Amino acid sequence: MTKKDIVLKVSDQTNVRQVVVKKIVQKTFDSIVEALVRGEKVELRNFGVFKIKERKSRTGRNPRTGEVVPVPPRKVVVFKPGLEMKHKVK
Repeated sequence: MTKKDIVLKVSDQTNVRQVVVKKIVQKTFDSIVEALVRGEKVELRNFGVFKIKERKSRTGRNPRTGEVVPVPPRKVVVFKPGLEMKHKVK
């Protein structure tokens, strides 16, 4: 499912123009990203939690050459589904 699919579905179900729904969906996503950039946890009840996790530095290996390569620490976004989502997906 793409963002466009979400916009079409919400627009059909609410009888709100697609242009308006698209702006709302985009602003929602932008707000989530901005909160994560600030280091905040984003908790959406019955849906799940987005948060930033720090990955430690490690040594990796180039698959072509076999050369050992240092991999620096980095931040990644993780998502933990809420209980309601877990039950519905099962």
